[in-house]
Amino acid sequence: MEPVRRVWGFDQLRPLQEEAIRAGIDRRDSLVVLPTGGGKSLCYQVPPLIAERTDIVLSPLISLMKDQVDGLRTCGYPAVALHSGLTPREQSEAVSQIREGKCRLVFVAPERILSPGFLEIIEKLEVRAFAIDEAHCISHWGHDFRPEYRRLAELKQLFPGASMHAYTATATKRVRQDIVEQLQLTDPTILVGTFDRPNLTYRVVPRVDVHHQVADVVRRHENEAVIVYCLSRKDTERMADSLRGAGFDAQAYHAGMESDERRRIQDAFADETLNIITATVAFGMGIDRSNVRCVIHATMPKSVEHYQQETGRAGRDGLEAECVLFYSGGDVMRWKSLLAHSAEDSPDSEAILAAQTQLLGQMQRYGSALVCRHRMLSEHFDQAYPKSNCQGCDVCLNEMEGVEDATVTAQKILSCVARVEQRFGVGHVVDVLLGTNTERIRDLGHERLSTYGLLKDVDRKTLINWTHQLVDSGVLARTEGDRPILQLNETSWEVLHGERTVMLTTPKKGKLAKTRAAVESWEGVNRDLFEHLRDLRRELAQQGAVPAYVIFNDATLRDMARVRPTTSDEFLSVHGVVQSKLTQFGPRFLAAIREF
Repeated sequence: MEPVRRVWGFDQLRPLQEEAIRAGIDRRDSLVVLPTGGGKSLCYQVPPLIAERTDIVLSPLISLMKDQVDGLRTCGYPAVALHSGLTPREQSEAVSQIREGKCRLVFVAPERILSPGFLEIIEKLEVRAFAIDEAHCISHWGHDFRPEYRRLAELKQLFPGASMHAYTATATKRVRQDIVEQLQLTDPTILVGTFDRPNLTYRVVPRVDVHHQVADVVRRHENEAVIVYCLSRKDTERMADSLRGAGFDAQAYHAGMESDERRRIQDAFADETLNIITATVAFGMGIDRSNVRCVIHATMPKSVEHYQQETGRAGRDGLEAECVLFYSGGDVMRWKSLLAHSAEDSPDSEAILAAQTQLLGQMQRYGSALVCRHRMLSEHFDQAYPKSNCQGCDVCLNEMEGVEDATVTAQKILSCVARVEQRFGVGHVVDVLLGTNTERIRDLGHERLSTYGLLKDVDRKTLINWTHQLVDSGVLARTEGDRPILQLNETSWEVLHGERTVMLTTPKKGKLAKTRAAVESWEGVNRDLFEHLRDLRRELAQQGAVPAYVIFNDATLRDMARVRPTTSDEFLSVHGVVQSKLTQFGPRFLAAIREF
């Protein structure tokens, strides 16, 4: 499509984009499921440009709206966003542009779309299409249900001639069906892309000393963008402090911060003056930095859908990226407690809690199984995985190994659970095995047990991890509730009687091998020139007060550093360069290349 090449610089569309764009142009209801980085935004940006109309995009975050509008305007595309972060003057100017029909896209939050004032504005525009981003939020079975999304079906009655187009990156078959029903889509075009992200390398590592482990991963990505996801606000702050103590420039980001401070950190990350963010899940939906080279989960997320969406923020430019999950079975109990508390005030608390517990169980299986990560993620979203070896995860790269004498170690742990009469949790059992001299142990007389100090030479955090591995593998049981207790089951007794062996795992020591994607993406690229061009991009981003990716993404800079153009025609041949960007940025980049 000529507008796509002219405005965005793409010579060809990605899979399913053309079909999604065609549904938008023809105003046929649609549900489009494409993975993060799969090009959903283009699917609703192109139709109003070709049809010369104004479409409405419902977007859940102000930062997401702002970044998209900045990017579109840089390409010469007329777009505007209405949100609470605008000054009265900016709000007035935006409304004037909308009323005059000067915009092709209007971004608005779901809470605002049905307000009388906004409805009055768009009724006069005779809006013909609505695009609903993050559409999984409408489903109880989705991973991020939001009640305000449930009212969006009212748009069907208010604008009977308009089409509805739902977009999401993560939706199982059950969630897709629910989206169609809740939005009352009429004979929709349903397009589901390939969920696998072959440029991402997935690793699941037993969590032992998470601050040191995270720092080791960050060192592999010097001068590159890294997001570290943590469970709580305090966790993000402790992680940022730890990374700064290790010599990294890292900042925490969470919903409890002042909005101005959050925006400052988010902008610094977007314009590449800050590379390392430690964050709760409040961070990310509004971030479109395309060159995040690593996403780390210091704690297990509460669903595979959350994991897919959050890891999907890595490598959005199609280049290689690493995703590391530091896993502990203890996270499961922590999440269960949090989910039960959050569901208490909901009228559908039982149904919501049941759905969320099911999602949590699926994530637990992903973290504890030694199966190809790409295969597990694909099959979770009902897609077959064609390869026998992905060459892009810790399992297929053979990076894990078994702990020596694992069965004997397991027997010692199980024996201790039996000796304390199956009345205590992980922490106390580990204290006994380590031979810890505490008042509680002495009061209980547990220093006289035969298992006291039986594993005194093992690191505490490692022993906790092994105990959680036994729970995950079903060798050991654990009760529900805020204070779970370890209990033996039939499998436990089989292990104790020598009728079953046990495997405990740990990462192999030594340097990790580079994946094929990492090697191929740098082929022919002058790395020094690439860094030189990154510095220029950062400078231009700060001058224009826009995210760096809006100027050029890393894939384009690498291609520049590979082709090394010196004329305008050669510059236009670089991947991702269009005429408008040649006019705006070409002279500076060409001068930088010649100078280098």
